[in-house]
Amino acid sequence: MTYARTQGRSHRRVAAAVDAVCAVAADFDATTLDEVVLAVSAERRRPIEIVSEELGPGVCGQRRTYPDKEVIVLAAALPSREHTLAHELGHIVFDHPGEVAAEVTLAASDDLIAYMLNRRAYQQMVAQGPDELAEWEAETFASMLMTRLRVFHSRGAGVSVLRFDEALG
Repeated sequence: MTYARTQGRSHRRVAAAVDAVCAVAADFDATTLDEVVLAVSAERRRPIEIVSEELGPGVCGQRRTYPDKEVIVLAAALPSREHTLAHELGHIVFDHPGEVAAEVTLAASDDLIAYMLNRRAYQQMVAQGPDELAEWEAETFASMLMTRLRVFHSRGAGVSVLRFDEALG
């Protein structure tokens, strides 16, 4: 899937992405979110690493892009690790634009970093800036994917449920 800035919010688009990820998960017998991330990584033939780091106040996760891989960084103490991981996976699935990690690090001044770590300022920037659609898509993707995974686990055998749901459309 390719992200297009001209598109508006579409639940159908996000649901289609969740369906595609669940189909990949079924192909790889992935039933946990960590396994789903590995399955997406294998399907894309581009490594996705998951690491835990101390992040600034109010920052739960980050997607870092490198020339040879993607890295999902999760804050060391998270109230909802799974949701944050699903959100960051959504950014990868939608191929949301972002800066290469090394370039961002070199370009960011101390003042900019301090500003970005202020949660209220960050929320206002997301709500008003061009990243609004990307954040909405990633958040909606995370909610839909987590709901789907909960349903699979509550029904029992995850992969057979994935295949059954896939057959029903």
